[in-house]
Amino acid sequence: MTPPTPSKKQLSFSEAFAELEKITTDLESDNLDLDKAIAKFERGLELSQQLKAKLKSVNQRVEKIRQKFGSTEIPEDEAPIEE
Repeated sequence: MTPPTPSKKQLSFSEAFAELEKITTDLESDNLDLDKAIAKFERGLELSQQLKAKLKSVNQRVEKIRQKFGSTEIPEDEAPIEE
């Protein structure tokens, strides 16, 4: 997979998620022409990759913290996200 295009600044998780929600809403409406819909779809995929990478990074950090403090057992409902 290719990394997100550097044309837009790196957004916070909240900003990226909000933008992705807006794109989803826009794509679900029938008010976009094909070119705009494709551009939004592409941006949505970029944001999705950014969000997934951030979640993976946070998950790894949580694991390191748990190991540091001796808490290696992970409750079943908190199992790491698999790709």
